[in-house]
Amino acid sequence: MPGQPAARRTVLKGAALAGAAGLGVAACSTDSKLGHAQTPTPTAPVDLGAASEVPVGGAKLYREQRLVVSCPAKGEYKAFSAQCTHGGCVLDKVEGTEGHCPCHGSRFDMTTGKAIHGPATVPLPSIPVTAEGGKLVVGPEA
Repeated sequence: MPGQPAARRTVLKGAALAGAAGLGVAACSTDSKLGHAQTPTPTAPVDLGAASEVPVGGAKLYREQRLVVSCPAKGEYKAFSAQCTHGGCVLDKVEGTEGHCPCHGSRFDMTTGKAIHGPATVPLPSIPVTAEGGKLVVGPEA
């Protein structure tokens, strides 16, 4: 009967490994969400400084404020949360009008907030933005 305990151990190991793999998959789900921060968008107006720092036809990442602002045409601005809707990481760079998430590779169109490369599927939340006196203000009442 020495073969039976080995078979039992093999089955138990397999079950344990399958359970651990299931936890790993659950921890990095492909379901999009608003991430881990309680408030992915500002709850008060945020002064971002000179509107001229956002290039026309491009976008600028304000990583510390977890915001990104694009300028599709002169004098026109759009703002979005810079917090990935997949896992909650803050975008780490913007190239042209494409924002990159460093955690799982999601990419977003900074002119629309739309997810253009997964695992994120939900767009970045849009935030009101105004440009007054050459300064950008983002958030409620902006």
